[in-house]
Amino acid sequence: MRTRSKLAVLSGVVMVAGGLVTGATAASASTAAAASPCGSGYGRVGVYAIPKTGARKGTLEVYYSSKTGKNCALAYGYGATYNHKTYKSVLISVSDGTRADHDYGQFSRYAGPVYVSAPHKCIDVSGWIVGTKRVLSRVHCS
Repeated sequence: MRTRSKLAVLSGVVMVAGGLVTGATAASASTAAAASPCGSGYGRVGVYAIPKTGARKGTLEVYYSSKTGKNCALAYGYGATYNHKTYKSVLISVSDGTRADHDYGQFSRYAGPVYVSAPHKCIDVSGWIVGTKRVLSRVHCS
């Protein structure tokens, strides 16, 4: 094989390998962007144990999208309350009480997601897991 042919083949292999790496990186980036349970563009802004003190029963997570101005929340079970149908509830509202969203019931993993549009306002968010709760008032003021 001539030197030119060898170089052409080697260049082609490098370009294909580079494309595969770029494709893998793009796939992981899009997977990471879609990884939020609230949807694309939401970033986690708070994680809170349920209840605040004592034996942990669950976790309250709060997300925010600067693109939409919406907040999102979920209440996850923890330990014996995760992956077992138990009562779980999550509530999110604008602190002034104008808008709210609530999800509750017998869930295996989590209640939610619930959403509220609250640009430039504070929110109230609560999570209940098997009779224990966590209530946050006037938080995540944007």
